[in-house]
Amino acid sequence: MKISDIRPEVYEMAQRAQARISSRFAQIDALAEANTRRVMEAFQDNKVSEACFAGTTGYGYDDLGRETLDKIYAQIFGAEAALVRIGFVNGTHALTTAMFALAKPGETILAVTGMPYDTLRTAIGIEGDAYGSLKFYGIHYGQVDLTEAGEPDYAAIAKAVAQPGVSAVMVQRSRGYADRKALTVEEIGKICQTVKAANPAVKVMVDNCYGEFTDLIEPTHVGADIIAGSLIKNPGGGLAPTGGYIAGSAEVVERAAMRLTTPGIGGECGSTLGNNRLLFQGLFMAPHIVAQALKTAIFCAAMMDELGFESSPGVEEPRSDIIQMVKLGSPENMKRFCLGIQAGAPVDSYVTPEPWPMPGYNCPVIMAAGSFIQGSSIELSADGPIREPYIAYMQGGLTYESGKLGIMMAVSAMLEGK
Repeated sequence: MKISDIRPEVYEMAQRAQARISSRFAQIDALAEANTRRVMEAFQDNKVSEACFAGTTGYGYDDLGRETLDKIYAQIFGAEAALVRIGFVNGTHALTTAMFALAKPGETILAVTGMPYDTLRTAIGIEGDAYGSLKFYGIHYGQVDLTEAGEPDYAAIAKAVAQPGVSAVMVQRSRGYADRKALTVEEIGKICQTVKAANPAVKVMVDNCYGEFTDLIEPTHVGADIIAGSLIKNPGGGLAPTGGYIAGSAEVVERAAMRLTTPGIGGECGSTLGNNRLLFQGLFMAPHIVAQALKTAIFCAAMMDELGFESSPGVEEPRSDIIQMVKLGSPENMKRFCLGIQAGAPVDSYVTPEPWPMPGYNCPVIMAAGSFIQGSSIELSADGPIREPYIAYMQGGLTYESGKLGIMMAVSAMLEGK
């Protein structure tokens, strides 16, 4: 498939969808403007200069850019400190590092938003028996499920947190591969209040992946002790080539730095290898790029309505992450949807996505991702496990215009299969 293969009726559907969502786009533009102001203020307050873009090698001592970027992330996220490093290989790495900073052997980390995202299950030790998991080191795991309505169960959280040995609570902001809504920052703040009221010593960690800049504030503004995420998602702005971040209280961030490198060194080492400029520029672009992804997701919701497929969030629903969940009902529909997304990409558009046993997942996963950065979720992509009820999770879009074309390609591919 090529862009020129988009069917005429899909253009008609797109016109109707575009007309329907225009008022939502004005709201997204206002959000991007406010978050850009927050980022700009942090850049100016921390005196970003050309000298910050110089890279270091070897040990990476006295890396002005690395140290300045840490301060900027901390200010943007309302935190005491931050650790922004290309040494984090993905979001799971950053999250696991944060969890090790929150619990000692014999203590318990309590997930209060149900089962964590697939790749974290192996890292924690819920699934498999991987060497070096939290379970391997004697750190226990507990879980509080969401209510049937997909809301946090605040009473159950308070009861579980009061149990002996619980040192930390983990909150997953995004839906991941679950059939639930993303949590709002307001809901996360209420979880933080509930936890601290039941046991003030317990730390709250938030998996912030996919959520950055989708609201005017972040979880650390409402009581979270630490947040973590990936630079090839929202905060990297489509330019960061790799990496992750942790932000929160100075004590916990320092512990995480010791885990990432080694005790006694922590965040003092770590060469940036010429990547500082991309990390700074990506963060500068992030509020705008996230807005493009949100617009693409809203357009996807409107187009799925046209086709008669259930999707979440709906066009008018508030959004707390960049993910659009589409219930496709069959493996064939998932393959065609992903085929269209891949065909609408600027990179590897000629590739046909097929399900495969991706590391960290317990069933075949199909992934469409024609991205400039491998695995970048802020660029247009769609993926999902091949299991009932056959849900595709679409996210990203560096520009709304290209994201819109990608969705139109997916719709065309699905219509071809009818």
